[in-house]
Amino acid sequence: MSDNEFDDFDEFDYVVVGGGTAGNVVAARLSEDPSVTVCVLEAGPSDVGDDDVMKLERWMGLLESGYDWDYPVEPQASGNSFMRHARAKVLGGCSSHNSCIAFWAPAQDLDDWAAAGCTGWSSADLFPLYRRLENNDAPGEHHGRTGPVKLRTLKSDDPCGTALLEACAQAGIPTTPFNTGRTVVRGANWFQINSDENNIRQSSSVAYLHPILGKRPNLDVRTGVRAKKLVLDGRRCVGAEYLDPDLIHTRTVRARREVIVSCGSIDSAKLLMLSGIGPAGHLREVGVDVVVDSAGVGENLQDHPEGVIMWEARQPMTTTSSQWWEAGIFYDTEPGLDRPDLMFHYGSVPFDMNTARWGYPTSENAFCLTPNVTRAKSRGTVRLRTRDYRDKPRVDPRYFTHEHDARVMTYGLKLARRIAAQPALSGWAGAELAPGPDVGTDEELLDYIQKTHNTVYHPSCTVKMGAEGDDSAPLDPRLRVKGVGGLRVADGSVMPDLVSVNPCITTMMIGEKCADLLAEGRD
Repeated sequence: MSDNEFDDFDEFDYVVVGGGTAGNVVAARLSEDPSVTVCVLEAGPSDVGDDDVMKLERWMGLLESGYDWDYPVEPQASGNSFMRHARAKVLGGCSSHNSCIAFWAPAQDLDDWAAAGCTGWSSADLFPLYRRLENNDAPGEHHGRTGPVKLRTLKSDDPCGTALLEACAQAGIPTTPFNTGRTVVRGANWFQINSDENNIRQSSSVAYLHPILGKRPNLDVRTGVRAKKLVLDGRRCVGAEYLDPDLIHTRTVRARREVIVSCGSIDSAKLLMLSGIGPAGHLREVGVDVVVDSAGVGENLQDHPEGVIMWEARQPMTTTSSQWWEAGIFYDTEPGLDRPDLMFHYGSVPFDMNTARWGYPTSENAFCLTPNVTRAKSRGTVRLRTRDYRDKPRVDPRYFTHEHDARVMTYGLKLARRIAAQPALSGWAGAELAPGPDVGTDEELLDYIQKTHNTVYHPSCTVKMGAEGDDSAPLDPRLRVKGVGGLRVADGSVMPDLVSVNPCITTMMIGEKCADLLAEGRD
């Protein structure tokens, strides 16, 4: 590894732009072949030895910190205009920045991808990749035991969380294990997390890169280098330009074979557009020369919008936790669903990030449930603000522009109240702080939601893959950018639709799949 002292040799077989959740997986797998050279460009610092990143219980301190690109959203007609999207600025990407809740995607989600034209992306194709990447302590023959990513099942001693699970059972939501290979449509339990026995996060950098840094001469991981644009030779991508750590000079690294963009669902779309790949009309508006008119770049932005309902605790809350959001609930708000359309995270901490500004009371001894819409139907966009790579993009999620999302979230607040009213929580649930007992009608609840909702920080789907003839899909099912040779994308932006669960492990799986596709191309 040469973090900031670069050799004159600046040509590699593969260049991975973005050392994030999927990009590190791609780089590690490609460099297993000693005859292949790989360069990773990461704008943020290294995470090696950095306790602020590595110790999972500290993760909430990373929000709006120097490790965060911290993207504001555009003004929302029906959502929270104060909201910000945390995007990680550190090796490991958002897997170095999140709460490490670990899920296999429901088979139905992946099978929908395949049915929509993404050949090779069915659950039968992809479940073996989850198995390959994980070292899981949960029972089941489907689980992997030798993969790089340690997954462990939480066995929390949080008494309020234990009471919550009992209350869920009393409300008809059974205690059900997660990641069994069967989709949980209605159930609650402690999560699995990608964190080791010492609560060191198992990010893609920790799991895939740390063991090999300095041990593979064919792998060059460069941190503190920000990509400015892709280098195109006609209709072929041959490298990337980046800002040198001296913050003055532009350097170029070239790829003999392919460039893989792995900057995340906001910045991958941004980098493609800065490079002339995107909606032609928009690119011309901001003064970018059009190379490929790809209408789908920056479209189809999806997320898991999240509300909050919070109670003052009648007893002292726990003072220790793996990551403070250790349990979850899935629910189906209408009959006949094969996947949950509602999910809650249970927080053993107060969560007034978006309620305090409106005057809702808070407490330092509180707990909350955060209903989120697992299959939101609102669709947003990512657009360039200007053609200057330093300017933050325009992120417009268009929250709650589809009535489905408002209905499910409103249902979630009412269900949370029903859970809190169960006997098991009688010793814990004190005064409802937000939205408060005076907020009762659907109209009042929706007004509260639209003002105070947050996000589970799962922006996705902005450079989606699809069938060859699908003009709305910038990528083909092999993750190749249509209309450009030598260029692929591998991160959460490639999903045609966001999975119904926390997507971090699925994004690592996308990295595994991309590495396989690249290896097949060399055969």
